[in-house]
Amino acid sequence: MDSTDFEIREALHRKLLKPYHRCSSTLIVDELGLAHGKNRIDIAVLNGYLHGYEIKSAKDNLQRLTEQLREYRRSLQKLTIVVAPNHLDKVLSISPEWAGIIEAQKGPRGGISFSCIRKASMNPEVDGAALAHLLWRKEAIELLIKRGIPGKELKKPRKQLYEIIANEISQTELLLWIKEKFIARETWRPDLRPV
Repeated sequence: MDSTDFEIREALHRKLLKPYHRCSSTLIVDELGLAHGKNRIDIAVLNGYLHGYEIKSAKDNLQRLTEQLREYRRSLQKLTIVVAPNHLDKVLSISPEWAGIIEAQKGPRGGISFSCIRKASMNPEVDGAALAHLLWRKEAIELLIKRGIPGKELKKPRKQLYEIIANEISQTELLLWIKEKFIARETWRPDLRPV
């Protein structure tokens, strides 16, 4: 039986991500845009780091995955690809060694079961400026003001602001700021899943 994205996503939230949903210091976002919407990660979990879950169901194709992986290498501190059995070999061959892989199998009664093929580890390639792209311009400026960056620097284009953030602020501090700003965006995402 072929699995769908929706079935895997719901089972993932209900089963594997259940502990994160119960944690008051964790934020979960479905369809988080990276690089200002150039790519999306199916599920993002923000706690001590940014962990993305990309779903490839039996009905999906893998045409975009190589391009998606390029952005995920830059923007995500951890990545887990949740994949139907028909895509497992291909995903294993093209994904970076630090990316986790979970096989999602649909049973005869329609339930989804998960098997860990490879556990995710920290991404050694993450780019602080790409991570900073999750901030809106005003949020980036607010962070730089808080860090005492001079006013003339704050007038630079958004891309340069992200570079300053990457050079001046640790990824740990940046991620805390991103999570705080996501929660403060009242009308941003009605589907946001803060716990």
